[in-house]
Amino acid sequence: MSLLSRIKQKAFSELIDTIEWTDDTTDSIIWRYPRNKGVFKNGAQLAVSKNQVAVLMCEGLFADIYQPGQYELTPTNMPVLSSLKGWKHGCKSSLKIDVYFINTKQHLDMRWGTLTPIMMSDPLVGPVCIRAFGTYFFSINPNPIKFIRNVVAADGSFTAESISNELRNFSATKFTEYLKLSKITPLDLLANLNEFSCELTIALKEVFFDYGINLSKFLIESISMPKTVEEALNNGATIDCSDSTLAYTQIIAADAMVDKAINTLETTHQQDIAASTSQQTMYYVAVRGVRQGPFTQTQMLQMVHLGELTRNTPVWTQGMEGWQAAKSVSQLSPLFNTMPSPS
Repeated sequence: MSLLSRIKQKAFSELIDTIEWTDDTTDSIIWRYPRNKGVFKNGAQLAVSKNQVAVLMCEGLFADIYQPGQYELTPTNMPVLSSLKGWKHGCKSSLKIDVYFINTKQHLDMRWGTLTPIMMSDPLVGPVCIRAFGTYFFSINPNPIKFIRNVVAADGSFTAESISNELRNFSATKFTEYLKLSKITPLDLLANLNEFSCELTIALKEVFFDYGINLSKFLIESISMPKTVEEALNNGATIDCSDSTLAYTQIIAADAMVDKAINTLETTHQQDIAASTSQQTMYYVAVRGVRQGPFTQTQMLQMVHLGELTRNTPVWTQGMEGWQAAKSVSQLSPLFNTMPSPS
């Protein structure tokens, strides 16, 4: 065998013939087969494990996507790449491509938090700066091209830390945007974290999906604000924020007779409701993160016509495991079929 033949044989033997990702971690999301490992043989075996998706990329262009299974990388099994490269009569003996592996399992308890304080307005205490922290649950879309485009740099580089930071920043930004849009007050937010989290999850699903992520849960676990402001909210005080000085003016507390009268009225009102609606299912509704109700279906129909209740508004009644979008509750979905047509 000539020297040239031996060199060619050695080079071919060094081509990669098996491509796979053996993930020993529990939280890895994306991995690229190392470029420094060389190029792949024509006919190399691609092994995609359970809860993985593999994506081929060639010269900056996305090509074929592979679900879990075993594949032989030949032109027949790479139709998109073959089209991009113009392989009408097969391809060369080697392939110079990038292979990305995506972990599609459900990722739980991913932390998020606001990077900077958020300014909110409260009618009781005036401007308030808060910070929020929580967790979210998600999985990567089985067609992960959107996700890769959003988290991988133009040169194809990324690190586990950069991915984690990107997702954390994205989550905090979308929370801040929705919080400002909702116009909820700090006091209502503190009192209705579960309801607001449910409404937030429903509202952010589409935003996350456009990013390449299937969001299943977005939770607000804690809200922090200056201690003086927390005390003011708890005590029902007002704050004069001029010159950044917190001067408290206590609101006059209701006397015992007024409290008793209010309690009596509330009790009578609840008894009247129970008597008139004993045969009806009553639903609570989360509007801008604040629980309201309970309402009868007749009242909720009126809310639909007024635009106060939408298909995505979170609702709950006794017997339900948790808050759900109104459209997913079989007893309520017909309400949205009776909306008057526009004139």
